[in-house]
Amino acid sequence: MIGSPPTEVPAALTTVAAPVEARLRSILETERARWVAVDADLAAPIDVLTRFVLDGGKRLRPAFCHWAFVGAGGAPGDSGVIDAGAAFEMLHAFALIHDDVMDGSSIRRGESTVHVTFDADHQESAWSGEARRFGEGIAILIGDLAEVYADRLMSNAPAAAFEVWNELKIELNIGQFLDVLGAARGGVDLQTARRIVRYKSGKYTIERPLHVGAALAGRLDELEEPLSHYGEPLGEAFQLRDDILGTFGDTARTGKPVGDDLREGKPTPILAVAHERATPTQLQTLERIGCLDLSLDEILAIQAVFTDTGALAEIESSISQLTAQAIKALEIIDVSTEACQALEALAVYVGTRDL
Repeated sequence: MIGSPPTEVPAALTTVAAPVEARLRSILETERARWVAVDADLAAPIDVLTRFVLDGGKRLRPAFCHWAFVGAGGAPGDSGVIDAGAAFEMLHAFALIHDDVMDGSSIRRGESTVHVTFDADHQESAWSGEARRFGEGIAILIGDLAEVYADRLMSNAPAAAFEVWNELKIELNIGQFLDVLGAARGGVDLQTARRIVRYKSGKYTIERPLHVGAALAGRLDELEEPLSHYGEPLGEAFQLRDDILGTFGDTARTGKPVGDDLREGKPTPILAVAHERATPTQLQTLERIGCLDLSLDEILAIQAVFTDTGALAEIESSISQLTAQAIKALEIIDVSTEACQALEALAVYVGTRDL
């Protein structure tokens, strides 16, 4: 939470990350060698994707997939669940790289975004054509490449798991469409904002990875609904925390400039609540949201409106309630004690994280 010390990363997350990262590294090293043999210029996209995938990220999606799989009787270290975890990380890379292009973001995880990096390369090399279009085009291609690798990693999964995987990808794209549309329209209501939260990030971050894990263990039919009772509220809590970090977060921790979501006009629940409660004077302050030239003073003024209207406190309360609802749902999920304990630790982390 805002002003709190850094959140400790649970062992339920860190123990899953290592084998997934090893798999990602192996794939990308093999692909680099393969394509550099064709053309030396092909090292660049693979190298950028490698840094993007391996130099950051929390590995939440592999963790939720892993603990659902192990909790349902799967063997830790199973190659299928490791491949699924790596697939989630590749898909996440695809989503973030494309999202940065759509939002015009310049910084991700403390580094230049992919499209900005290639834009700069174009300018420094004095190549022909428009540098911005070149950078965005290359970023889209690298994102597409990550998605192809993700699908290939899932290609040997059981039919039930692959069906969930495809549904997840549809939901992700639908949510992103609603997000882009909401930012363009402005003035989003709370119900619409929460729908965007659910489909853009919540389902694909927690609920669907849980379902993939259960499907890999052959117990999706039995566990799908109980896991949703845990995954749906926690997925919403995850994105609500993300929204707060996008407005109030410490850049040194989040790796993104403070106020980026405000400049992009993101249709978030915290904005919807503040808009409903704002005075005429406060509404004038909120009208600057969505302006790319938003100053630091204006960001501070918007933060004050979010605080003074009680919007920040309401969203914090919602996060706490949703997290508690998810933890309570663990009582009805027939998975191992170890998995329940891991999922509870992950729920606490999701609700309180600061990056």
